[in-house]
Amino acid sequence: MADDESWRLPSTVQELAATVQEPPSRYRIPEQDPLSDQLPGAEMTEPVPTINLRRLLASDDVADEEAAKLRSALQRWGFFLVTDHGIEASLMDALIASAHEFFRKPLVEKQAYSNLIGGKQWQLEGYGNDPVKTQDQILDWSDRLHLRVEPEDERNLDRWPGHPESFRGLLHEYTVSCKRVKDGILRAMARLLELEDDGILGQFGYKGTTYARFNYYPACPRPELVLGLRPHSDVCVLTLLLMDEHVAGLQVLRDGTWYGVPPVSDRALLVNVGVSLEIMSNGMFRGPVHRAVTNSEKERMSLAMFYSTDLEKEIEPIAELLDEKQPARYKKIKFKNFVATHYDYFSKRERVIESLKI
Repeated sequence: MADDESWRLPSTVQELAATVQEPPSRYRIPEQDPLSDQLPGAEMTEPVPTINLRRLLASDDVADEEAAKLRSALQRWGFFLVTDHGIEASLMDALIASAHEFFRKPLVEKQAYSNLIGGKQWQLEGYGNDPVKTQDQILDWSDRLHLRVEPEDERNLDRWPGHPESFRGLLHEYTVSCKRVKDGILRAMARLLELEDDGILGQFGYKGTTYARFNYYPACPRPELVLGLRPHSDVCVLTLLLMDEHVAGLQVLRDGTWYGVPPVSDRALLVNVGVSLEIMSNGMFRGPVHRAVTNSEKERMSLAMFYSTDLEKEIEPIAELLDEKQPARYKKIKFKNFVATHYDYFSKRERVIESLKI
């Protein structure tokens, strides 16, 4: 790559954090940016909505109570915690410990799983950073390991760390467990929309995809100057997020105010509506805008499972939800084009779904 395009290939943040006392200008939020005075985030005015999945999937009045709580959470926040999900805490702990072990390995070992083809061409899967679209793009203070986990027969195991040896088996087991949770939640959401149980799951197409993304946020010497992850809404249908148990950093935007989401210690999963589902539900479920901030003393890690439709599938409002009183609010778009457009908007800190409104 020509020297004048070296800006496209920033160092990993973990490598940078070990050597600098001040974040480079490429990571600093401009002083005139309205985000610059809101990084601490406000305390949430109420607890994060919590749904008990076992109760939600029961076949009695208890399920109706949880469904009412789910409806409220979706209408008011667009995200919620799910407890009693059946995934063993020991599995979650072991997977996160294994991921930490990977990120602590020497850079040369991690680069064997790089998301840069030939050291130059960016691809979604692998270890590294998000794509850099423009020279003036403000970069995020985070590294990631992004892996396709479903369909299982399309896993690119060359990108999956082979060390620690436990990593691949743990991620496989976690993927299988999360699929069951995701399916149960989407069936409950479909019932809220008065659809058949598989009314949303049936929208994934022939080959829906799932990506696991390990987000690693090194300690930052000046957390008041940078963002760990810029504001965005997830482009997928649904996200299951395993948060750091001890270190806060996730923030959600509501009515113009950024609220800090406190860490949870019981291995509950945070469920986010994605903008694909916002389109499918014709705006009845809305994907929350969220971001991550950094910490001056502690590193932080989270694991997001992104559930998306087949790349060739067209995303559009579900036909059964539309009539003369409720016409389609969004244009249809092929999902692979939606993803490509998302990264362009993401680099500019804008929300891609706004471009699809009718």
